[in-house]
Amino acid sequence: MTVQPPQPAPKWDHTAEQILSITKDGIAAHKAAMDAIAGLDAAAANFESVFLALAKADTLFETTAEPLSFYQNVSTVKELRDAANEAESLTRNYGVEDSMRLDVFHAKAAAEKNIKASGKWDSLSAEEKRLVEKLVLDGTRAGLALPDDKRTKLTELKKELSQVCLEFSKNFNEENGVISFTEEELDGLPSDVISGYTKRVVDGKDLYDVTYKTPDIFPVFKYAKNPTTRQRAQEGHESRLEINVPLLDKAIAIRRQIASLLGYKTYADYITEVKMIKNGDNVSKFLDKLEQKLRPVGEKDRETLLALKKEEHGVAGLPFDGEFYIWDYRYYDRKFVEKTLDLDDAVVKEYFPVSVVVPTILSIYQDLLSVRFEEVTDGSTWHPEVQMFSVWQKGSTDASGFIGYCYLDLYPRASKYSHAAVWPLLPGFDKEDGTRHFPLAAMVANLAKPTPEKPALMRHDDVVTFFHEMGHVFHGLLSRTKFARFHGTSVARDFVEAPSQMLENWCWEPKVLEKMSSHYQTQKPLPAELIEKLIKSRYVNVGLFNLRQIFFAKFDIKVHTDSEENANLTALWNDLREATSLVKAGKPCPGQGTFGHITGGYEAGYYGYLYSLVFAADMYATVFKADPLDPARGKRYQEKILAFGGAREELDSLRDFLGREPDEEAFIKEIFGAIGEAKASL
Repeated sequence: MTVQPPQPAPKWDHTAEQILSITKDGIAAHKAAMDAIAGLDAAAANFESVFLALAKADTLFETTAEPLSFYQNVSTVKELRDAANEAESLTRNYGVEDSMRLDVFHAKAAAEKNIKASGKWDSLSAEEKRLVEKLVLDGTRAGLALPDDKRTKLTELKKELSQVCLEFSKNFNEENGVISFTEEELDGLPSDVISGYTKRVVDGKDLYDVTYKTPDIFPVFKYAKNPTTRQRAQEGHESRLEINVPLLDKAIAIRRQIASLLGYKTYADYITEVKMIKNGDNVSKFLDKLEQKLRPVGEKDRETLLALKKEEHGVAGLPFDGEFYIWDYRYYDRKFVEKTLDLDDAVVKEYFPVSVVVPTILSIYQDLLSVRFEEVTDGSTWHPEVQMFSVWQKGSTDASGFIGYCYLDLYPRASKYSHAAVWPLLPGFDKEDGTRHFPLAAMVANLAKPTPEKPALMRHDDVVTFFHEMGHVFHGLLSRTKFARFHGTSVARDFVEAPSQMLENWCWEPKVLEKMSSHYQTQKPLPAELIEKLIKSRYVNVGLFNLRQIFFAKFDIKVHTDSEENANLTALWNDLREATSLVKAGKPCPGQGTFGHITGGYEAGYYGYLYSLVFAADMYATVFKADPLDPARGKRYQEKILAFGGAREELDSLRDFLGREPDEEAFIKEIFGAIGEAKASL
């Protein structure tokens, strides 16, 4: 008999009116709870009346608002997307107001004072103490120690910033531009890719419309033989969100004012205060050090690819100016891999049909982390293609083994979020009656759809991305914190990627690659020699790849540490890319308008992807490398990293997991040592 989950899944049948009315009711309920806390006499302010009450109100509001705002990323109905966008706008505006409530801050301060004066501080659990400390810190970082006039100004600035960022994101999701090419201009692209494009006849000539979505545009970057085609595609892709340029200028200017009001030297210092790295200067030092180590590798990569370009242009009779452009990078990177490793991305893709890879990855995670997925075929979802699962502890036979829910929304469609990401739609936490509120996570991706000739196939890059994002899903599902505030990926932003980055290593392990591959025609797994070539390809041209990541991080940290107003960010974007990434940009395009991270929560934080790689490499090399599929190691990971979420300092979780202080040795060996091995074997 099928066991029913102890918590029903939510319904995804809201109307636009309901999205707004429920959001408004949620705001009203939260405000009433804050009014009650603010109205307490100082003597009545304690852990239960203030901090538990705050946690309860915040959690209720989060579990109400988060699923409703999600519609803007996935719904096919414009009215629902618009309503969700408006609801998030209301939520953000209210959040700014709520964060600036001096009366609530006074209640927190009184409660903290009373708890410590009464001797009750020592009786609180470590997570309860952390809740108190974080809630008080929220108030000081919100500027509640400022004079009235400065607080009022800060509130106005935060609301304005919220709207600017929301508009930037909306433009990102609503972007639906295309660039058109003739079949001759698309020479070199696989036929199954071209057949997936929309074909039009203009003046008796066939034109293929290529959208700027990843599955459409990236094959042009990688396969189009004509450099002018690649250049047009690159410049179109870089310029597709020019509408966002003034919005980013405005956001940077507002952030500079906010930092000044709060007494921080830079906005980066304000942002990094609550992260592992602690200040903006440390970010710049980290990036400079990494760039210094990677630059010689990147320069060698560039020389190698430039020689390949010169050779090909000579054979094809194309002019060669001795430059290596941004639209050359993906094309010659692929050509180099194919030439030196005889590794054809299109051939590898044939071994990764979506219908095999997705369930196999789920199976790997289930075995490693001792859980099981049960598909819910009659559940409510926001689109017919979405898969829904209930998740259980492996071996459980009753409702006590329930873990939470997971949704997979894997294929592109109009107006859907265009990349891969995970939304922790509902957190896990302990309810007042002692029972558990269970989490819900949604993974959104844009995998290629089937064509008339072939089933849906995944590039190996897609497989790595899927494995990475499922790591975030399980961080959310297997976290066991008391409070929603600390649940799952609610960790320091410069650690949040480390667990998922660590899990990417599985996609480069021979036995895992064999397990998850099955040729769409023969059903045979990847042969050993192809696996060996694929693994060797991991570090080919990794110098240029990581210098590109450093460019993004440097642009991000520079605009948030510079005091210069009215800077030309388009010039900075292009100049910094040429200086750091070692590729020429051609005409200066407003690429910063496509930099979604900088308004989406990663401002002054993009360095975190590289920073967390240090921890990811250490965790994998120390614990998992010897036996990546060992459930005992998976249990250790679950209990010491995932379970705690943000309920304790991330360094404490790392020490507990590793059995020592984390260090850079594994990172240096894995990244830089493997570069040498890869180069030596080619």
